[in-house]
Amino acid sequence: MSDMILRTENLGVSFGALKAVNDVSLEIERGKFTTILGPNGAGKTTYFNLISGLLKPTTGKIFFKDADITSYKAIDRIAAGMGRSFQLTNVFPMLTVHENIRLAAQSYSKVGVRLFRSHRRYDAVNNKTDEILERVLLPHRRDALAASLTHGEQRKLELGMVLALEPEVLLLDEPTAGMAIEQVPVMIDIMRDTHQRGTTVLLIEHKMDLVKQLSDRLVILVNGKVLADGNPAEVSQNPEVLKAYLGGGVLDATTA
Repeated sequence: MSDMILRTENLGVSFGALKAVNDVSLEIERGKFTTILGPNGAGKTTYFNLISGLLKPTTGKIFFKDADITSYKAIDRIAAGMGRSFQLTNVFPMLTVHENIRLAAQSYSKVGVRLFRSHRRYDAVNNKTDEILERVLLPHRRDALAASLTHGEQRKLELGMVLALEPEVLLLDEPTAGMAIEQVPVMIDIMRDTHQRGTTVLLIEHKMDLVKQLSDRLVILVNGKVLADGNPAEVSQNPEVLKAYLGGGVLDATTA
């Protein structure tokens, strides 16, 4: 099997005359942490929507684990091993924290609510749910309704729901968006732990401290095209990046 777990070839999508993603060819190496940065309107989330199946491309192809998934529905991509979080939190507000994650774990395990099914099957799901709660640092909120959580806790819960699906590739779209600054280090730790467990991570983020601490690779998108691609130290000093993305400033934790 190829070391490239995810690949896009000449990928593009147009909305009328606007080319939101324009001929993007990227190879994502298995087990690596890649961050995509760019100004508002650069096409970052649209690129994620293409990869995860929420949008159909106008041009190009998408390959996942060497299979052409360009025509796959979003649910089929999840079943194949792709997980995705969104800029806006997606949780079930009137279910408890445990129930939210258990539903995801139950879906992955294909355990339905059936009469006479062995209780051991449910034990496995509940044990997995408890493990995920520990990973996203929410065991103390186990029985709380999701609606009662702080925004930062809801972001962690959403990530836990995605992790319960055991994705091989995790797409994170600004997971710290709207978080209080004191909550960001906790999310950094969760993402680092997820990566260290072997998950391939593809991140959209605006906080450069996350990029520097976590990323093996940095990709800059501008106007739907790849402007720069390389390790964070090199890309952060790229003159074209400084000119087009940062207005000639210094790439640091306060920019992007």
